[in-house]
Amino acid sequence: MSSPEFVFEETVRIYDTDTQGIAHYASYYRFFTNAIENYMKEKVGISYPIVNDNLWFVMVESQAIYKRPLRLGDQITVLLSPKALSKKVVRFDITIIKGGEKATEGYVVQASIDPKNWKAIEIPDELIEKITKV
Repeated sequence: MSSPEFVFEETVRIYDTDTQGIAHYASYYRFFTNAIENYMKEKVGISYPIVNDNLWFVMVESQAIYKRPLRLGDQITVLLSPKALSKKVVRFDITIIKGGEKATEGYVVQASIDPKNWKAIEIPDELIEKITKV
């Protein structure tokens, strides 16, 4: 993962797990999204994924590689590193750490759209600057 990083602490909850108490693969995307949402609110100063009536962020690609299982009650650290891929697309590289070891790594790619017509639009330069400056 490239730096700089935003650090978000999370707990694996009962609704994140399957009957064996292991985090279900879909829960990792909850961890990813919670980290991005907190980053956008705390560091960028915008609501997410709906920035305003004219700018939304939508997921266009994602990946997660599971290296170690997460279990009910685990305290995890989600590391987030954003970068602009273009004036319309942002990528968030994500690593989940549990007990000092890498448990998961992945990314989320999001495009900016105009919700009135669902067409990609450019992210204002000042917003790209805020998003990519952790």
